[in-house]
Amino acid sequence: MNDTERTTVTCDNMIIADADFADQVAFDLIVNFERILGRPIPNADLARWIDCLALDGGIREGKEQTQVALVHSKEKTRLEYFTPGDFKSELHGKAFSDNLGEFMLSTLSEESIISREDLLLDTLQLGLAAPEVKRIIVVPGEDYYDRVRELVRKSKDDKTVTVLAMQPMPGGNFRQEILGYSLMSALGIRGDELKD
Repeated sequence: MNDTERTTVTCDNMIIADADFADQVAFDLIVNFERILGRPIPNADLARWIDCLALDGGIREGKEQTQVALVHSKEKTRLEYFTPGDFKSELHGKAFSDNLGEFMLSTLSEESIISREDLLLDTLQLGLAAPEVKRIIVVPGEDYYDRVRELVRKSKDDKTVTVLAMQPMPGGNFRQEILGYSLMSALGIRGDELKD
């Protein structure tokens, strides 16, 4: 991932993820699939996971720009089960490009005055209110999925919103995808390994 000089980017797309939740799900998948497959599972490839999220959210090949916001608790300094993982030195202010366009990463830490949940919801609200943003992909923690659904439901803008969770959840005026599929791909777990 390369350094990027941009601090504020006007993008058509946003990916907003609860990094603590994603890291916990990655750990759970690693533990379970190492037992099932009988082989070590490496850390998830962060860029591959972001690409999978983008595809789940409807982003296709092109030159689009996507802002990626990874929201985390103040105690965490890194994603333990993703590579790269250090919020400050490896992720914040970095960018990468591939056939889906350019992805600009920022890491947002909760503070004593705002929880991780509220920080993610505030970031989502900013995306919903920004006229230039056309597509938003959200990975919330399961304990506040209902608040995300309510926030998107109240939005009056005509945006494509995709919410990823580990299981189908009561819906709203947005698309849903299963989070586990994108993480399994990023962890290098192939479908043909699961057919036995």
